Amino acid sequence: MTVQEHELIRQLETRVRQLLLQDKGLQEKYRALEEQIAARDKQIGELLFQNQELEKQYSTLKVAKMLELSDSDTRNARQRINHLMREVDKCIALLKA
Repeated sequence: MTVQEHELIRQLETRVRQLLLQDKGLQEKYRALEEQIAARDKQIGELLFQNQELEKQYSTLKVAKMLELSDSDTRNARQRINHLMREVDKCIALLKA
């Protein structure tokens, strides 16, 4: 082999080592990215669950608020009817007198 061939082989070996180092670095970076993706997927799952729970609580609160308004409206209506009945009783009492 000539000196030129030895030099080419040495350059080829150097480039192969560089490629192997780059490959190792890229594999580590890939693993780190995979871990990040897994962590984000877990976080997304937790947030989706939390969102569902909050939606259930909101629905319950809406129903409770509607019932509260209904109770209040019912109470007001009863008071109004009782007031009107007392007025009618007074009128009947005045007509009898």
